[in-house]
Amino acid sequence: MDTLTRLETTIRQRIVSADSGKSYVAQLHARGLPVIARKLGEEAVETVIAALSGSDEELTGEAADILFHLIVLLAEKGVPLADVLAELDRREGTSGLDEKASRTQQEG
Repeated sequence: MDTLTRLETTIRQRIVSADSGKSYVAQLHARGLPVIARKLGEEAVETVIAALSGSDEELTGEAADILFHLIVLLAEKGVPLADVLAELDRREGTSGLDEKASRTQQEG
């Protein structure tokens, strides 16, 4: 089991059974989806700032934070990390420009 899968398992367990007084994940869950989504957005901004003006260590820390909060959001919505990884697998070998164009055509 890799790091992200172990993290997802821990997060899902804490959403279901942890005390919000003792678990950050349980606390986020208790506050609801809008708070979780906002926190992910904050982490995304902090990651961009670290990329533009921080050290490699700051960027590494912020990247870890954004992955953590993304997995919390996915768990809150009931979307397995495996589904996200499968989507990345599906896109592998496809030009990013071609993939984006196919999504635009499907939406239009």
